[in-house]
Amino acid sequence: MLDGKKIVLVVSGGIAAYKTPDLIRRLRERGARVRCILTRGGAEFVTPLTLASVSGEAVYQDLFSPSQENEISHIQLARDADLVLVAPATANILARMAAGIADDLATTVMLAATTQIMVAPAMNVHMWENAATQANLETLKHRGITVFGPVEGEMACGETGLGRMPEPHEIAGTVEALFYIGDRLRGRRTLVTSGPTYESIDPVRYIANRSSGKQGHAIAGALARLGADTVLVSGPTQQPDPAGVTVIPVESTAEMLIACEDALPADVAVCAAAVGDWRVADPMGSKLKKTAETPIPELTLVQNPDILATLSGLGNRRPRLVVGFAAETEAVVENGTAKRLTKGCDWIVANDVSAAQGTFGGDDNTVHLITAAGEEAWPRQTKRQVAERLAERIAEVLEAAP
Repeated sequence: MLDGKKIVLVVSGGIAAYKTPDLIRRLRERGARVRCILTRGGAEFVTPLTLASVSGEAVYQDLFSPSQENEISHIQLARDADLVLVAPATANILARMAAGIADDLATTVMLAATTQIMVAPAMNVHMWENAATQANLETLKHRGITVFGPVEGEMACGETGLGRMPEPHEIAGTVEALFYIGDRLRGRRTLVTSGPTYESIDPVRYIANRSSGKQGHAIAGALARLGADTVLVSGPTQQPDPAGVTVIPVESTAEMLIACEDALPADVAVCAAAVGDWRVADPMGSKLKKTAETPIPELTLVQNPDILATLSGLGNRRPRLVVGFAAETEAVVENGTAKRLTKGCDWIVANDVSAAQGTFGGDDNTVHLITAAGEEAWPRQTKRQVAERLAERIAEVLEAAP
């Protein structure tokens, strides 16, 4: 699965570094070439000779090593990799990555890398829960860095909790998934909407919602990894563009509908965007000024076009499978079931977006898949896992169709 892939493995200074020889072995078993960067702290737990023996490659340690810079520069090391993997990723190296510090070979390579970066955190549970660590992780996620782990269990310090690095076979499997391009949807065209929409009040103000775009972007990426030619029509979001996906940025609901219609024909349409139901009837051409004498403006709202219902009712141009989302705060299944019927779509993915669930902006989701056959309650899982499961279900339907 990893034949020909070049991975730079950064081993930082945590006790979980003892697992890295096994991780290297498992990556090489899958066909990857692994070159290691060993930090000063990492060298306290595992030796360069061990890593070199297992990887069959030179181990890089010093940013200012004349011999190694002559052999391969740190810039070339960064650019020549298909993936930079940090395992274990300590709280210290995560903080330095988030701050953009480049004071040793490892952080310099990561700052120069233009390819995928994945980190496998490992640290004491209290260090993991510290607000600074969590803020650093959010920064890295926003930059498109994949975070895998940690997991719960007993740690070397004797405490039990969230902080253990995942096992080498789990990390290797996740690396494999990053590169996996299947063929179940090869030759199929899929359309996905994602993110919020912005409806202008004046040139500087707008009406919007709390959607982050994480779920829609994850779905587009999952469909592309199954081989589909995928178009993602996205409202304003901070999410990185999924690999292998054509992204069309829009702002308003009307722009999103036009982009969707232009992207047809498609075998599948997944409407995951949190589309604004209303817009201002007459947006101002100049900024509304607030003064003591100016009365509070009254905004007249009109209904936006219904993208899901429009795509569901296109007749001969209708995608074979139309999937909508229902963001609910109560009676999730009942409201989702009613929405499927009124919109005319094939499936509804209903989820609870009340504040207590942390769905908007969060990394996890709990959904119900509603079809003509009934309702399936999926367990709480990451949005990426929801996306992969939905993509597999879509593939099953298209494979069964003529």
